[in-house]
Amino acid sequence: MRALWLLPLLLLTACGPIPVDRAERQCLDRAQLAAKPRGMVSAGVTSSGDTRAGLRLEVSSDYLLGRDPSAVFDACVYQKSGVPPTRPLYSFPEWRG
Repeated sequence: MRALWLLPLLLLTACGPIPVDRAERQCLDRAQLAAKPRGMVSAGVTSSGDTRAGLRLEVSSDYLLGRDPSAVFDACVYQKSGVPPTRPLYSFPEWRG
């Protein structure tokens, strides 16, 4: 029972800023979704002869509103870490805009 006062403190620290490099990695995906929708189509036949098909589509509100992926990235990193990104979005090798 004595340790119950630690619970609110632990919950508050989980909401604090994260290191900027981690924020950049997390925000890269959001910027990519702001640049274009992402999707996957699948089709196949099971061993019993049944056909299967699937469609998955991800569209972000940033894309629908026409926001610049670089601005989305910058704002996301600042929101998560409290500091601006250390380098521009387009310098990341993972960037596929």
